[in-house]
Amino acid sequence: MEVNIIRAKVVAHALRLYARTGLQANRAYTPSAMLRTATDITGQRFKRGQYTQAAAALDTWASAQLPAPAA
Repeated sequence: MEVNIIRAKVVAHALRLYARTGLQANRAYTPSAMLRTATDITGQRFKRGQYTQAAAALDTWASAQLPAPAA
């Protein structure tokens, strides 16, 4: 679903923002909520502090979900 691809990209960016600066993208994007969302989307479990790993997994998942370009 395209909505989940966009959701994965947004959460990945928010995770990177939090990992670099400690800032939350919004009030609902707590670190644990973002990691839980990454787990729901990718199926991999992430522990506290694994923000960059979760972001990378979300990007990989989203890239794999994109349809192949039409020739």
